Amino acid sequence: MSAAERLAGLGLELPAAAAPVAAYVPAVRTGVHVHTSGQLPFVAGSLGTTGKVGADVTPDEAQALARTCALNALAAVAALIESEGGPSGAAALDRIVRVVKVVGFVASDPSFTGQPGVVNGASTLLHDVLGAAGVHARSAVGVAVLPLDSPVEVEIVVETA
Repeated sequence: MSAAERLAGLGLELPAAAAPVAAYVPAVRTGVHVHTSGQLPFVAGSLGTTGKVGADVTPDEAQALARTCALNALAAVAALIESEGGPSGAAALDRIVRVVKVVGFVASDPSFTGQPGVVNGASTLLHDVLGAAGVHARSAVGVAVLPLDSPVEVEIVVETA
């Protein structure tokens, strides 16, 4: 099954790659690997939820936001592949051989220790969209604050064909 078919089965569409909020690009290639910049949970260009997980944002809400971050990271990968002359949209995701690494940052209340559960939202989405190629190594890190007061940020490294 293709990534586009899996996305459709999940009731999702690949969004346009989010525009950078500072001096960087959404994704870069080095050899067969594509590294994304940290992706925030933007939906239609807007960050709908802000604050600290464990205080302003529940762990379940944060897990859903991490899922959105991962979808945005896939969009950044797809946009880069398309810019290189590859297939466009979700079809570009079929060039992903494997998700190598996921790093999730969780803006956390000092007493919150459930960062791995939050970042599971990203991990699960990657597996659901890419199947076995979505299984990856991962870090889940609690931080004091993230850009724009986002509760979650996710970056990925993928190997491509």
